[in-house]
Amino acid sequence: MSEKIVISPTSRQEGHAELVMEVDDEGIVTKGRYFSITPVRGLEKMVTGKAPETAPVMVQRICGVCPIPHTLASVEAMDDSLGIEIPKAARQLRELTLAAHTINSHAIHHFLIAPDVVPENLFTTAVESVSEIRKTAQYVVDMVAGEGIHPSDVRIGGMASNITEVARKRLYARLKQLKPKLDAHVELIIGLVADKGFPEGLGVTNAPTLATDVLYGNRDNFDLDRFTEIMPESWYDDPEVAKRACSTIPLYDGRNVEVGPRARAATYGGFTERGVVAQHVARALEMKTALSKAIDILGELDTSAPVMADFDVTGTNKLGVGAIEGPRGMDVHMAQVADGKTQFYSCLVPTTWNIPTMGPATEGFHHEFGPHVIRAYDPCLSCATHMIVVDDEDRSILKDEMVRI
Repeated sequence: MSEKIVISPTSRQEGHAELVMEVDDEGIVTKGRYFSITPVRGLEKMVTGKAPETAPVMVQRICGVCPIPHTLASVEAMDDSLGIEIPKAARQLRELTLAAHTINSHAIHHFLIAPDVVPENLFTTAVESVSEIRKTAQYVVDMVAGEGIHPSDVRIGGMASNITEVARKRLYARLKQLKPKLDAHVELIIGLVADKGFPEGLGVTNAPTLATDVLYGNRDNFDLDRFTEIMPESWYDDPEVAKRACSTIPLYDGRNVEVGPRARAATYGGFTERGVVAQHVARALEMKTALSKAIDILGELDTSAPVMADFDVTGTNKLGVGAIEGPRGMDVHMAQVADGKTQFYSCLVPTTWNIPTMGPATEGFHHEFGPHVIRAYDPCLSCATHMIVVDDEDRSILKDEMVRI
């Protein structure tokens, strides 16, 4: 006899979502559906009709957890639409900003999963390690991008300013000092995840991976012609779920995909493991990759080099694409600029890509493991909300009609 288990909202994530699992008599999930119930913010529409410079400032506020990827994806989209080639040093500073943010974000996730995998006698050690790593990573973002949460110095055309030579040496020294501590933290987390004893195969799906770069992002590796977007009622076979879902379903080559650290490791690093444990391992190892990249950039950065390109903000209505590999996966922003105004803006954010993959990933195992599967993807729901259900007459009655706002 089938039973329905509903977790609403799912916990230790940003935003609000539901996990609906149909289970058999033994509690094994036979059907998993995961969907966002986070209300629309409408920032994509707010930037339309305004000066291009408005977009990065506003869309970075889609989410307080991942403002850096949204800022970078926004300026990359605007650069592409306006035909701007940013200076080398500006590119390095952008990559440095994202590398530091990735370290910080992954450390936050380790705090969120600590109750799942960290034993009581090691809890203080793990949390203090997270805190120390985050403090250094955020210091780098503050120094390079102007602000750790809303990076004011990341601009269309490059960066507001280069860092000083004194700052470069200081950041280089701090990150070198962080390396043995971060290595120890990664070893600790990977060991604890292994010791947790998750069932073999937990969270494994047949969804293909999608990533554009090892760490930063490359618009050339995202083909818009292979992307489609469908409404929830065309994806979920449960009408109630389809009615309540607040995000569209993005597909690549007609299929749902997996994005994120494991997808990047599989696409560019030959990483073959799959499932919950693999998600955690790939995320932890990526912290080391990000730290090495940040140190390398600081070792070669020319602090006297220009970081802002000359450009005309008028635009030609070209559709610009910015593809950034955020901590949770590929973050694609699209923008069109003409007559000095943003004519069109849209975001295809990491968790939106993962939503249709996360639900089925719970299937085949006891429903008690469902939350572990979801948390392995580190979902961030505010970014994912693009749709709202409204009534055509007085907007007070929900109905089965999806309206893009």
